[in-house]
Amino acid sequence: MTLTRAYPESLGQILARGRIRGPLRLLGPGFVAAVAYVDPGNFATNIAGGVRYGYLLLWVIVAANLMAVIVQYLSSKAGLVTGRSLPELCRDRYPAAMRWFLWLQAEIVAMATDLAEFIGAAIALRLLFGWPALFAGVVTAGVVMLLLGLQRRGSRGFEIAITVCLAVIVAAFAWNLLVVDIVPADLLRGLVPRLTDAGSVLLAVGIIGATVMPHVVYLHSALMTDRIPTRDPGEIRVLLHYTRLDVTLSMIIAGAVNVAMLVVAAAAFSGGANGLDVSLDGAFVATGAVLGTVAATTFAIALLASGLASSSVGTLAGQVVMQGFIDRRIPLGVRRIVTIAPALLVLAIGFEPTLVLVLSQVVLSLGIPFALIPLVHHTASRSVMGGFVNRPSLTITALGITAIVVTMNATLLAITFGVG
Repeated sequence: MTLTRAYPESLGQILARGRIRGPLRLLGPGFVAAVAYVDPGNFATNIAGGVRYGYLLLWVIVAANLMAVIVQYLSSKAGLVTGRSLPELCRDRYPAAMRWFLWLQAEIVAMATDLAEFIGAAIALRLLFGWPALFAGVVTAGVVMLLLGLQRRGSRGFEIAITVCLAVIVAAFAWNLLVVDIVPADLLRGLVPRLTDAGSVLLAVGIIGATVMPHVVYLHSALMTDRIPTRDPGEIRVLLHYTRLDVTLSMIIAGAVNVAMLVVAAAAFSGGANGLDVSLDGAFVATGAVLGTVAATTFAIALLASGLASSSVGTLAGQVVMQGFIDRRIPLGVRRIVTIAPALLVLAIGFEPTLVLVLSQVVLSLGIPFALIPLVHHTASRSVMGGFVNRPSLTITALGITAIVVTMNATLLAITFGVG
């Protein structure tokens, strides 16, 4: 699948812009993907983890983001080298029944993703302006459509807009880190892998589901398929170098934001201080009471930027999934209208939105293996990747990541259904 091409220039023309301007023009897709790693689902799971367990789950966030670096690099590499998105590669190589199954589960994951992101933005508007939830949801839909409209003029404008949203999120949590008291010894203990009870396992799986995002694995590959034309393997190698830089920088930033979310919650609210309920509304109110009005406002602004940007990215991912797996396409506007319906229903009925957010992340986690296994399969295949096939060490690492995720998902199911 080809999204709108960002550059009519060749790689040589872009690099000729200068030692700084040239490479900067090559960055972008990783930051689009990174926004999905700091979506409102991350807010919900990280805050819940910090409030209930202090720094206990900090190691889960760090581990999940290290996994994300490898996963997103493999996704971008697949798209760059083959000129095909991951769903298209699955369509090319898998039997029809498997393709349809992968498409159906990917659509469910995309719906869960969109639910979390859309509700998060609507909650932020309500917190900032006091708007009714349903009205805030309608406004959210309108703003997201404007962001998606940037894609029609070339993907660079969309990349810049999403990166600006990411910068807002980073700035907000950097400020909040400055106004909380962090106990270094407790923070270091949070880096020691351990889980204490079923609740911590559920949140750990939710954090992984909120961090390693299946829909953005599909999207990242599509963003790279025709972004910059390449003439030979040498140019592909150059672009892979900058792709590694793009992915590493963006995932480090996303990881730092996730760490900051949990650390702020742990430092300010651990143990349910001030009667805090584990919800975004509760976190907003308690942040104002404990850290001040400015901190509460920056929290809500970060949540709004997260919801708007990640919802836009999620809609693009839905298009990639449908067109790639089953070769069908509907206009982005139609897809946007269809996917907002469940979120508007949740807002209208009045379900607890934070609970919906956390549960949506569990659904995402259950969908991760169905994205990771095909990703590893294709990037480890010489017939697909040619001379850019994964090194054995990279394939083994990626298989290890997949095994960890599958094991945690099985544990979650055992806890949920009382097995054992």
